[in-house]
Amino acid sequence: MRKGAMAVALMWAAGAAMAAGPDISVLARTCNNCHGVGGVSVGKSMPSIGGLPREYLATIMKQWKYDERGAATMNRIVKGLSDDEINALAVHFAKQPWVPAPQGVSAAMLKKGKAVISENCEDCHGATGGDPDEDAPKINGQWAKYMELELEKYRDEEFAMPHRKMKKTARKMKPADVPAAAQYFGAQGK
Repeated sequence: MRKGAMAVALMWAAGAAMAAGPDISVLARTCNNCHGVGGVSVGKSMPSIGGLPREYLATIMKQWKYDERGAATMNRIVKGLSDDEINALAVHFAKQPWVPAPQGVSAAMLKKGKAVISENCEDCHGATGGDPDEDAPKINGQWAKYMELELEKYRDEEFAMPHRKMKKTARKMKPADVPAAAQYFGAQGK
């Protein structure tokens, strides 16, 4: 009789765990291989994702999964994930703290970058990148090299980037504006 009660208890516990959603810790650890522990990247061309908005993270991963957004590797990585796993990963990384990467920039580039973002980026990303609109990620202290690479994707008409406003804005920027904007936002620690 005890074995029967134990089996029922184990089945109930397993059912409760499944109802709570997938255990995302293993998948999150695989993300840490590129995006850093807790989503805090240490690689200049790899974005930090910890602390970004849940909806933004889920949307961008689903865009990669369904080939709506181009990427060198992320399309292949998320193909095997269910939408529930993607949503759980988004929740996990959104709960992590946002940790800006300390980056230096020259006074001249900072001044040029401020002018560029005032004209092109501030409406959506805020004056420092730390107070973005609802559908935009934080970019204050995001790696400047990564942001420059992303802006170049938006500027390339052949690259699949679904955000129309970003495409329009990036394509009207002069080539020299791209690193200036990226370095300005990258240097913002708060």
